Amino acid sequence: MPLTHTVAELSAWLRLSLEPGVGSATACTLMGALGLPEQIYAQRATALMRQVPDALARQLAAPMPADMAEQIDRTLQWVDAPGRHILTLADPAYPQNLLTIADPPILLYVNGDPAYLQGPALAVVGARNATPGGQENARAFARHLAGHGWRVVSGLALGIDAAAHEGALDAGPGGAGTVAVMGTGIDRIYPAKHRDLAHRIAAHGALVSELPLGTGALPQHFPKRNRIVAGLARGVLVVEAAKQSGSLITARLAGESGREVFAIPGSIHSPLSRGCHALIRQGAKLVETAADITDELGGGPLPGTARGKAPAPAALPGHPVLDALGFDPLHLDALQARCGIPTADLQAQLLELELAARVARLDDGRFQRLN
Repeated sequence: MPLTHTVAELSAWLRLSLEPGVGSATACTLMGALGLPEQIYAQRATALMRQVPDALARQLAAPMPADMAEQIDRTLQWVDAPGRHILTLADPAYPQNLLTIADPPILLYVNGDPAYLQGPALAVVGARNATPGGQENARAFARHLAGHGWRVVSGLALGIDAAAHEGALDAGPGGAGTVAVMGTGIDRIYPAKHRDLAHRIAAHGALVSELPLGTGALPQHFPKRNRIVAGLARGVLVVEAAKQSGSLITARLAGESGREVFAIPGSIHSPLSRGCHALIRQGAKLVETAADITDELGGGPLPGTARGKAPAPAALPGHPVLDALGFDPLHLDALQARCGIPTADLQAQLLELELAARVARLDDGRFQRLN
């Protein structure tokens, strides 16, 4: 990492980020009154007491605890490797979009290229237990957006997040890439099955976390992660979400920070459509194509497309089972009643459609049309 701080300066930033009882708001208050972290730690307790409670002032004025010094040493060793960076609020490479949110992280750990944290970006989020159709929508939207200059930001979770990252990577070397904001320390990939995906993101984008190295996956970390996902982007697209979904937290934070919120509608019978429908009722923009998003954001036509419209899907040949299935998941007996095909023949046709990736069998036994 090309250092923009001396080791002593960076150590002071790291200590401030690790101090118990000091969040981003308190840290910003201290820096506004006393200067950068090195200057804060040069103050006597009496001077610090004018800004923070007495106990916290004495903590800041005391010598650094041994375990914190060890953590900082490990972090300085980590950042010394190629492709690893620590961006502080005083760093010119710190993402400008994050400076507009209520509580920007005082520092970010980055694995990859920090340049991916700048420029036009859209967050794509949704359910962890997404349907195959929802994952395909996320993948297709992300691939198209990344192929036309929009960086895709998401949270590396199962389901929609992973599909969005994969879609952005599928846009290839000419794409805008993708950023994964983590709810763990940057050295702890969660879920573990996304280790290969994380390596691909680091090579063609950036992994980002505000949490110290070694931090595990705890529930309270993910809402904090979501504010960074929303803050890095000009808007948030929710693909699928139940009514009590973490994606709705991201959407709320985006709205509170002046970002646009978009949602893809779904079946009225699907629990994973209810969160999107609730957002639309609350004023989110209903979208059916990537061009709906870019038109709303005022970026003008997307490069390489007429009038900024996303390319239409290729026409698919008709199929009686697909026609009967529609786009709502159905159990076999309900589908058989609709199409009137003998059960054995229907099962054979469904198998052919599964092998052709036109239909997926859901965990509850229902069948879902994919295209």
